[in-house]
Amino acid sequence: MAAMFVDSHAHIDGPEFDMDRNEMLERAVAAGVTAILNVGTGDPHSGVFDRAIDMGRRHDRIYTAIGVHPHDARHYDDKAESHIKDLLEGAERVIAWGEIGLDFHYNNSPRDVQIEVFERQLRAAREAGVPVIIHTREAENETIEILQSEYSGAECRGVFHCFSGSKDLAHRALDLGFALSFSGIVTFRRADELREIAKEVPLDRFLIETDCPFLAPVPYRGKRNEPAYVVEVARCIAELRDLPLEEIAQLTTDNFQRLFDPLAPASAR
Repeated sequence: MAAMFVDSHAHIDGPEFDMDRNEMLERAVAAGVTAILNVGTGDPHSGVFDRAIDMGRRHDRIYTAIGVHPHDARHYDDKAESHIKDLLEGAERVIAWGEIGLDFHYNNSPRDVQIEVFERQLRAAREAGVPVIIHTREAENETIEILQSEYSGAECRGVFHCFSGSKDLAHRALDLGFALSFSGIVTFRRADELREIAKEVPLDRFLIETDCPFLAPVPYRGKRNEPAYVVEVARCIAELRDLPLEEIAQLTTDNFQRLFDPLAPASAR
């Protein structure tokens, strides 16, 4: 039986794919990608969530996550929060709140605003009973401290997406019950520490993703990334762990289904 893969974090509703979206999805199917979690991001008042959800409605292999990225935290308000809650409750195939978190590298939104909005979204996701997708960059301690204070008792956990942090962050995230998702970064020449983490993370606590159109893995580095390339991430981890590619495919597919329960509506989780 051919291996089946899940791209657990992608951005395929944006303009980067407008010219060849159908062909891109066909290439994903041909590569064995059976599901894609498309993450809607941007100004929450601009219609980006509806655009992302529409893709999930039109393609039965695509699920959706919605949330306000730290870059856009300055746009978050009561109206945005209410809209996300309504979509999680009523829209089809919306299975997670995210990506949310802190990004102190770019600081596209002020740090104090990022922190406030991260805390608010965690509380809202906890109330909604859905898993969260965490983005953190140059804010490891702050991210963990906020999760400990705002999310430690949540029934649904979540995932640190596109993990590229320290071993300490990996251990602390795992201790809090989160999964780690590895992207094409794990294939990069200078990512030795990340590969060590990928070798050690428990087999039931990791996912694979592209984060496309960004971060294409070797041998496609420098090109536009797309879901079909998630196979290269799986291949790298299979080699690191001395496991068959098919086993990594099955493990990560099972982990995705267990974490996100994509067939269950939010109200039933």
